[in-house]
Amino acid sequence: MCRLFGLSAAPHRVRATFWLLEAPDSLARQSRREPDGTGLGVFTADGTPEIDKQPLAAYQDQEFAREAKDRVSTTFLAHIRYASTGGLDPRNTHPFGQRGRLFAHNGVIQDLPALEAELGDHRDLVAGDTDSERFFALITKHADDNGGDVGAAIATAARWVADNLPVYAINLVLTTATELWALRYPETHQLFVLQRPAGGPHGRHLEHASAAGRIRARSGDLVRQPAVVVASEPMDESPGWQELRSGELLHVDGHLTCTRRIVLERPPRHPLSLDQLGAHAAASQSGT
Repeated sequence: MCRLFGLSAAPHRVRATFWLLEAPDSLARQSRREPDGTGLGVFTADGTPEIDKQPLAAYQDQEFAREAKDRVSTTFLAHIRYASTGGLDPRNTHPFGQRGRLFAHNGVIQDLPALEAELGDHRDLVAGDTDSERFFALITKHADDNGGDVGAAIATAARWVADNLPVYAINLVLTTATELWALRYPETHQLFVLQRPAGGPHGRHLEHASAAGRIRARSGDLVRQPAVVVASEPMDESPGWQELRSGELLHVDGHLTCTRRIVLERPPRHPLSLDQLGAHAAASQSGT
């Protein structure tokens, strides 16, 4: 399944290094399938988003994904893609950017024509073929309509999708230069949050690694600075990892204050099973 990783050290800018394809060949062969893309999103000092992403269509692309990426930002968003919709193309690789925000998603939403109809003029924000980018555009539409309340926009968009479209999962992480939001829905995939004090539980730098061997993140600056991390799985031995509940929306503000609330209380009206996804999409949502 796709891997999500978000980190906020706001209001401080910190240096962090990411490796987005750490799995050795032996582990990669044990996986259900190879990743289809990697992406890393950060923000410059003036708040401009920067995205470094690559579809993995060739051996050279795999080597690119294994190279260390050293970045400075207040918030970071990393994603490993296993494609469910859309081909191997930069336009379909996460994270996506809209209105100065970055977004990555793990899941499947079907009936894209109905979703596009709901977007109206905001369909123009979509450059690629994925359900993820279209769902992001729906969030952006509601944020434009409500004066910029991103949390309310996520809740409204997710409720509409849950009520009207076939859904397998819509786990997401959305970042701005100073804030982070994460949603888990429904219980299909896990999503975890860690409120990490400066130095963590053992007074050390941050050193996080996916058990599946896909993402590794390191930051020496987080010896001295606190941070909040969101990930598809616990990525170190810290006892502080907490699993988000189904329908729970996490907001991390510009001073690392975390607010958690349930915004979807019932399961999707049209839930999808792996058997209903088809072989390609099902493979993207299962295994390591």
